[in-house]
Amino acid sequence: MGEQKDRMLRGDWYLDEPDLVAERRRCWRVLDRFNATGADDDVERRRILEQLLAGFGPGACVLPRFQCSYGSLISIGANSFVNNDAVFMDDAPITIGDDVRIGPRTQLLTALHPVEDHERRRAGWERPAAITIGDNTWLGGGVIVCPGVTIGENTVIGAGSVVTRDIPDHVFAAGNPARIIRRL
Repeated sequence: MGEQKDRMLRGDWYLDEPDLVAERRRCWRVLDRFNATGADDDVERRRILEQLLAGFGPGACVLPRFQCSYGSLISIGANSFVNNDAVFMDDAPITIGDDVRIGPRTQLLTALHPVEDHERRRAGWERPAAITIGDNTWLGGGVIVCPGVTIGENTVIGAGSVVTRDIPDHVFAAGNPARIIRRL
């Protein structure tokens, strides 16, 4: 394992390196096969994701087009559903619980870049922060979940929301940035 990949997996600041580029391209080649499956190829899509992802629970379903960085840091729980055009930037672990519903064009983004250190940002430094989605949660279409966010169980995030901080269990949250609207 290269030094930069080791730093990435520890959640430290890291730079891209040839090993990471090669792993992303391997993932993208697998996703090319996944995204090219026919409408009735449910078994083939499941087989591909079971090999690509860290965990893919029974009854889980992901629809094409699906994009991710590595795949190996994503776990999707039992009976969870990911709709079309999802983007999971898994530079850090992305953990999706059981019975989760994720709307179309949702983005789960784990990469942070330097905000105030302009030279480090120009040089390409980044740091990953894990995302966790609790059981029986629903993310509406077009939701963006930012790095390091945990969304609790039995929570609903309104369509188009940008989730910049943790959201507790049993709430409805919406907006940019997402705010708790009411308890559920």
